[in-house]
Amino acid sequence: PILKPRARSGEGDILCDMKLGAQTIVYLAGLVVGSVVRVFSTLPLRGNVRAFGRASALDRGLLSFASLGMTAPLFAIFTPWLSFADYSLPPWTAWPGGVAFAGAIVLLWRSHADLGRNWSARLEIREGHTLVTGGIYRHMRHPMYAAHLLWGIAQVLLIGNWIAGPVLIVSFVPLYIERATREEAILIERFGEEYREYARHTGRLWPRRKR
Repeated sequence: PILKPRARSGEGDILCDMKLGAQTIVYLAGLVVGSVVRVFSTLPLRGNVRAFGRASALDRGLLSFASLGMTAPLFAIFTPWLSFADYSLPPWTAWPGGVAFAGAIVLLWRSHADLGRNWSARLEIREGHTLVTGGIYRHMRHPMYAAHLLWGIAQVLLIGNWIAGPVLIVSFVPLYIERATREEAILIERFGEEYREYARHTGRLWPRRKR
C-alpha cells in the first residue's frame, strides 16, 4: 500500500512510523534537490547591503508559515504525529507529482540564476539593485512564486495526509496575495515607468499570451 502507516513497535522506533512508497521517495528526492538549489543559490548573497525595504510582522509570519508548510510532510512521513489525517493515494499520482516537483525546482533554479544578487527573501531593495527582465523574467514577473505554487501542488499529489499535503498551498496563497502587490509597489517606486512598461508585457505567475 502507498503511504499507509506501518504498525508501530512498542519501542517507538522512528523507522516503524515511516510511510514508504513511490510518492514518499519522489517527495524526499525533490525536497533534497530543491533545498540544495536554494542553499547554493543564496550563498553568494551574503554581505549584500539593503538599501530600503518594508518588512512587517504579517509578512514575517506568513513567510514562516509557508516555510513550515514546505517541511510539514516530514512530520507525516517520519513521525506518528499526523497519522490521524493519513489517507491512501493511488500509485499513479507519483508521476504528475514528480513532474510538478521537477517544474518547481527548475523554476526555482532559473529564478535564482536570473536574479543573481538582486534576490532577497524579504521585501526589500538591495544596494545596486537592477531590474531583471531577461531569462525567465522575460515571460513572467514572479516565477519564484510560481515555483512554490507547483511545489504545493506536488505535495498534494505526493503526500497522503489531509494536513501535510495541502498545507503549503493553504499557506502560500495568503503569502502571495500579501506580497505580490507590495513587492510591485516597491519596484515601481524604485524603477518607475520602466517597471510599469515591463509589467504591461508580462504575466505574474504564467506567461502572458501575445496579442
